[in-house]
Amino acid sequence: MTVRPFLPYADRRLHQPAEPVAAVTETVRMIWDDMVETMDAMPGVGLAAPQIGILMRLAVVDASDKRGQAVRMANPEVLHASVQLRRHEEASPNLPGVSAVIERPRAVTVRYLNEAGEVEDRDFVGLWATSVQHQIDHLNGRLYVDHLTPLRRKMLVAKAQKLGRR
Repeated sequence: MTVRPFLPYADRRLHQPAEPVAAVTETVRMIWDDMVETMDAMPGVGLAAPQIGILMRLAVVDASDKRGQAVRMANPEVLHASVQLRRHEEASPNLPGVSAVIERPRAVTVRYLNEAGEVEDRDFVGLWATSVQHQIDHLNGRLYVDHLTPLRRKMLVAKAQKLGRR
């Protein structure tokens, strides 16, 4: 397993949709292993493959109190989202040093291919739901700052770039 480097915010790969995964293969499992190790090294509660330069619809999420509970997903899609919203401060290693409060559905039902390559539907609530939605955004070529007003987004990106030059 390897901790992978993150793409910078300006990299065009972060802003384009990732390709669907046809099947869960040994290669996919190896990528997931690297993603879990990379996520745990941040530390963070989720990671999408495009964040590390792999344009495949793969994500991992672990919002547990103790590590080792990562859910590995291929081609995740939200089937249902709660009407009740949850506000949470989000950040991304692709835009280090900045964060913003984002409002997302408090609970979601997600369909994905699991580690066994089987279709699974699973409910996520709270931080788990926030992280899953954040990762699906990455798979769709969006970052959390895309939920902000254009002015707020521009200010955060400029601040991150300034911090990166130090």
